[in-house]
Amino acid sequence: MQETFIDTEILSFQEFRHEIIESYRLARISREMSYLGRREVLTGKAKFGIFGDGKELPQLTMAKVFKDGDFRSGYYRDQTFALAVGALTIESFFAQLYADTSVEREPASAGRQMNGHYATRSLNPDGSWKDLTAQKNISADISPTAGQMPRLLGLAQASNVYKSVKFPGSEKFSKDGNEIAFGTIGDASTAEGHFWETLNAACALQVPMIISIWDDGYGISVPTQNQRAKTDIAEMLSGFQRKEGEAQGCEVMQVKAWDYPALMDVYATAEMLAREQRVPVVIHVIEVTQPQGHSTSGSHERYKDENRLRFESDFDCLDKFKEWIVGYSFKFDEDSELQTIATKEELDEIDADAKVKVKEGQKKAWVRYQKAIAETKNILVPLVQAVAQSNPDVTAHLDKFGSLISVSKKDIFHLVRKTLLTVRGVQSEAVALLKQAFEEVAANETENYSSHLYSESQWRATNVPVIKPVYSENSAIVDGRVVIRNNFDKIFSKYPDALIFGEDSGNIGDVNQGLEGLQEKYGAVRIADTGIREATILGQGIGLAMRGLRPIAEIQYLDYILYCLQGMSDDLATVQYRTKGGQKAPVIIRTRGHRLEGVWHSGSPMAGILNLAKGINILVPRNLTIAAGFYNTMLQSDEPALIVECLNGYRLKEKQPDNIGEFTVPVGKVEITSPGTDVTLVTYGSTWRIVTEAAEQLAKVGISAEVIDIQSLIPFDLSHDIVTSIKKTNRLVIIDEDVEGGTSAFILQQVLEKQKAFRFLDSEPLTISAENHRPAYATDGDYFSKPSVDDVVEKVYKLFNEINLEKYPSIY
Repeated sequence: MQETFIDTEILSFQEFRHEIIESYRLARISREMSYLGRREVLTGKAKFGIFGDGKELPQLTMAKVFKDGDFRSGYYRDQTFALAVGALTIESFFAQLYADTSVEREPASAGRQMNGHYATRSLNPDGSWKDLTAQKNISADISPTAGQMPRLLGLAQASNVYKSVKFPGSEKFSKDGNEIAFGTIGDASTAEGHFWETLNAACALQVPMIISIWDDGYGISVPTQNQRAKTDIAEMLSGFQRKEGEAQGCEVMQVKAWDYPALMDVYATAEMLAREQRVPVVIHVIEVTQPQGHSTSGSHERYKDENRLRFESDFDCLDKFKEWIVGYSFKFDEDSELQTIATKEELDEIDADAKVKVKEGQKKAWVRYQKAIAETKNILVPLVQAVAQSNPDVTAHLDKFGSLISVSKKDIFHLVRKTLLTVRGVQSEAVALLKQAFEEVAANETENYSSHLYSESQWRATNVPVIKPVYSENSAIVDGRVVIRNNFDKIFSKYPDALIFGEDSGNIGDVNQGLEGLQEKYGAVRIADTGIREATILGQGIGLAMRGLRPIAEIQYLDYILYCLQGMSDDLATVQYRTKGGQKAPVIIRTRGHRLEGVWHSGSPMAGILNLAKGINILVPRNLTIAAGFYNTMLQSDEPALIVECLNGYRLKEKQPDNIGEFTVPVGKVEITSPGTDVTLVTYGSTWRIVTEAAEQLAKVGISAEVIDIQSLIPFDLSHDIVTSIKKTNRLVIIDEDVEGGTSAFILQQVLEKQKAFRFLDSEPLTISAENHRPAYATDGDYFSKPSVDDVVEKVYKLFNEINLEKYPSIY
């Protein structure tokens, strides 16, 4: 077992003295970074600042028990911790404050996140995994309060999984499961449901997790007593306190933010409990101060009274640490000299030196940031000046540009674009050179600001080889649930790093028997039941995937996706983007939905998912065979995906491919399932069966309909097969069971705007969608709420009735 701080930290007095002084030095540097950072914002060199001043001491002590291989999932106050574990430097701190787009200078996010959002790089430049056991790991922060908590659960659970799961390469992710996941959260954010859901699950699963609650008494301006049922969160958590001999609950500790010896004791004990006994620990750090208030948006003097401000001054953790250091003395025996750590004068010298170091680092970061802007300016502005020689209007643009006090890339681009608009139609060498240079610079900025929404590695989903399903005369005709179950069986046999979990996924093999018998075969670690807690089911998936496993997180019904949609949108969908390819979380979200019965078992909130989860592959197979192929595809990819199985398809018969577990279905590829010449019918999921039947009826009245199954909403029809069909039919009808203006609007935008299909239409495009309410539970609720065969036949027929009344007389 990996040694803990208690096991290893036996120091000589000189080593002890050196460690204390260096800790104070680092803490003082962090404080000066906060002070100078605020000034940089208030003087206009940066847009916004949020800092970690007042939390230096507890973060230093947390860092001492944070080992290689460990993970942190925290929030935007942890700059001292990031400094202490080597994830942040003075220069990179200010580079992030200025939003420098260089990943070398700002490795956490390359300017994509506001300051205070930390991350280490888990991936090599080619997208392959680094050895995560050889570095201290920070999963990329997000701003939504408590949004980091669900992911923390998965990061911690991975250690338990690695106790029993081994596979080629697993040694890069864990050393026998001895890693701890550390979480940090502000005390006000403990009012959020994500905090309670995560802690509840951690106590049930008994995962090695340490949560630090930084309690400064306020949530921005709102005092703690207005945030929770009890002012003291530790008192509220008393019911979670574990009992001797029970494998449930957690250890709850409380410590003052300015009491260094007590902090050391608490964190050392917490590490021992988490690392050796797999006990989750909550450390409530109280009497935290916030010397500069919440952020640069305002002053805390507006909402803190004189007594509170005096307390914050008297109990500043760095001042108290300084007092403790100066007052510390020790004698080995009666005859030996009195040993001290440092004098006040020595610490004052460290204070002064910290100011100098921080200022030097800030200057370097600013110069490098400005140099990048100057390089762009030096490329483009002389070319604009050359164009201006023959155009006085461009000279006016240059004069306005020259009057700017400070120049950003946006200002340079605005100058060039206004210039090109002004000289539109002008044919000259100067204009041609400007256009060429601008195109090259713009491509670089697209890379800076818009790359890595999806994987750009060789393992991206669109690169997975297509293996078609193989059928023979011996291919079995079985229920769809059997196809998906047998495919999962092959998956768990083939991929030892794959695991699935969700409500009823384990013991009974999911509510539709798609995992029947697999827990007994592969064990409860890999085929697991969970509580009713969708946000942390997703969080488990994100954290497990960040640690090299291939989780399938099952959300029982598509309607319940809404419980975890915030995490899908804010966390999972942005992982690659917000780290510019530095981290990934290739989790597959399995769910089932579309047509059944009832308000909350037949919804189709696809438009919300499409708009909120860009960054995740959204796959909507029409049957369980295609669903199986998508699982096989995505497990070879390093991207996340949502796969929506057809809820009414499990008992329908399908021919099972002979190469079950091997065949793949390409993402971004539509399928023409019924050829036709008169109209193109575009649909997906369970509605495909409705549309196919409608096409058969339309054929009987002389309308030849081509049916296209989208299959993959994101990515969408990369080969532009839909517009190819429209070139032949000249008519488009989109049918889906989302509300009007929902997914059908997305499909229209893709087909009309991106594929330019409007050029080939002889009739206006038609959408057939569900009513704007959810389906009623009544037996006929589906028929009257969502598109039926009758609806599709009549609306498509009416399209032809309007064209040729004689050939297609009115029905009504």
